[in-house]
Amino acid sequence: MAEAFIVSAARTAGGRRGGKLAGWHPVDLAAQVLNALIKRADCDPALVEDVLMGCVSQVGEQSTNVARNAVLASRLPESVPGTSIDRQCGSSQQALHFAAQAVMSGAQDVVIAAGVESMTRVPMFTPSALPQKNGMGHYMGPEIRRRYGDRDFSQFTGAEMIAEKYDLPKEALDRYALLSHQRAANATREGRFEGEIVPVRVRDANGADTGEVHTRDEGIRAEASLEAIAGVKLLAEGGRISAASASQICDGASGVLVVNERGLKKLGAKPLARIHHMSVMGHDPVIMLEAPIPATQRALDKAGLKIGDIDLYEVNEAFAPVPLAWLQVLGADPDRLNVHGGAIALGHPLGASGTKLMTTLLYALQQTGGRYGLQTMCEGGGMANVTIVERL
Repeated sequence: MAEAFIVSAARTAGGRRGGKLAGWHPVDLAAQVLNALIKRADCDPALVEDVLMGCVSQVGEQSTNVARNAVLASRLPESVPGTSIDRQCGSSQQALHFAAQAVMSGAQDVVIAAGVESMTRVPMFTPSALPQKNGMGHYMGPEIRRRYGDRDFSQFTGAEMIAEKYDLPKEALDRYALLSHQRAANATREGRFEGEIVPVRVRDANGADTGEVHTRDEGIRAEASLEAIAGVKLLAEGGRISAASASQICDGASGVLVVNERGLKKLGAKPLARIHHMSVMGHDPVIMLEAPIPATQRALDKAGLKIGDIDLYEVNEAFAPVPLAWLQVLGADPDRLNVHGGAIALGHPLGASGTKLMTTLLYALQQTGGRYGLQTMCEGGGMANVTIVERL
């Protein structure tokens, strides 16, 4: 079987809700990343055989196949198809897996995996908030309720359950949140993100160019303090998690260009990395966010690697207990985890986060000279994708 390589990777800087990217239609924002991937790989756009795009809230401006619409808004020719993928927070990480599988099988040679989410223009939970009538219209069908009864399928409840299960006190969660901001602020000051970020011109509410260019993640609080974080109101009475120890609502787009050996020859490109392993796993949908732990254990076993063999890890900071519990069980080195900060500081643009984290991981491996990088994230419904890449 052929191998899969990543030849270019890009992301927009995160935009806060109502912030620098709020004036961008998500289709147009995603198109900016598609164009950047082609430019960075110096690729003939007509060589791209498919665009696989993660997006969670596929309604309104992100409905009716956002991937194909992004293609039509980009430099790619009409001959390039596109399809949209929803594996909740892992949507664009799954897009990467599907792209890699396509080129490894030989069915295609050049595929873009990407993601987009405008959480300003299409707020989280919009699809599940659509009108319901006579008990119909809710995503959770009767058979699920028969199986799980009144157990709560909530990411917020799941995060609290993880904090309790792994004995993670509020102070530890707050300290981790502070570290995320400190690492992201340091990475920004040192120019660590400059190569990965696609500059995007800021648009006003009417879509007009303001003359400003967005190149810095808006969510980073460089002057954050433990005292300020500790003072943020808890999400649940008697709980341990606050908005300060949870991922930030974010607008953004990201993507990677994936090829096989034939694709490398067609493009005349040098690969950034090789896909060494990819897998996905289902787990308890009630605690929901714990899946990255067993998924990583199984992935390392399948790949014939130990956690000590991995130079850098990106574990999505949906909530602070998720990476902290992952560190605890895996016995991983905290100095290799989310070294440039994570979603608590940089934002979590849902469907775009998978290839966003991969982009940051690839550039960090280049900067540190590391060989292996591992990415995983918790996903709604109790799932987790794991991707291991080898820098080339």
